[in-house]
Amino acid sequence: MTEFSFACTGVRADRYAAGPTLVFRLRVTAADNARVHALALRCQIRIEPARRGYAPAEADGLADLFGERSRWGSTLQPVQFAQVAVMVPSFTGEIETDLVVPCTYDMEIAATRYLTALTDGEVPLLMLFSGTAFTGTGGFQVEPVPWDREAAFRMPVTAWREMVEQHFPGCGWIRLPRDTMDALLAYRSRHALPSWEATLAALLDGADPPAHDPLRALTATTGRTDP
Repeated sequence: MTEFSFACTGVRADRYAAGPTLVFRLRVTAADNARVHALALRCQIRIEPARRGYAPAEADGLADLFGERSRWGSTLQPVQFAQVAVMVPSFTGEIETDLVVPCTYDMEIAATRYLTALTDGEVPLLMLFSGTAFTGTGGFQVEPVPWDREAAFRMPVTAWREMVEQHFPGCGWIRLPRDTMDALLAYRSRHALPSWEATLAALLDGADPPAHDPLRALTATTGRTDP
């Protein structure tokens, strides 16, 4: 059976993608200069947060994921980042190919919250591989890619931030229940506010809505006193 090894040699933000996308450069090596007709590869990418240190500001941003720093010995567990597939074309011995990873800026996703909390340095990633290889010199031979194939990679935090800024410059996202969104829309329409930013600014500034306003409970969470 052909022995495969993998290494990640770099990463970049895809500035031409329709949505936030990272492109990892992947090197695949087949032992003994073996001939590979094609490789149907699956890759699971995990963040390994215990493999780096954190500044005080970063630790504060990670408290909702891992709790207080004193508990990190037991709570700093791997975080799922992505699971993607790639078809590697024909090669002999070794090849480099792109591993395209669509990303999200949804702050409800643990990986996004983790990455957003980081201010500098690198993100410790572990790539786990499996799949099917089509090999042979006088015909096709089908072989599995063992589940124990893996590669460690330290992704610069700047690559993630560059990707986010390309698609959401200076912005953040909040996912809200539909009834809360309906209430916000009604508030914006009733007060003739020109944008969502102006709507939230009015609420945060403590602009008192009418007594029947459905956002009374929502604005109470901003810390102001309702009439």
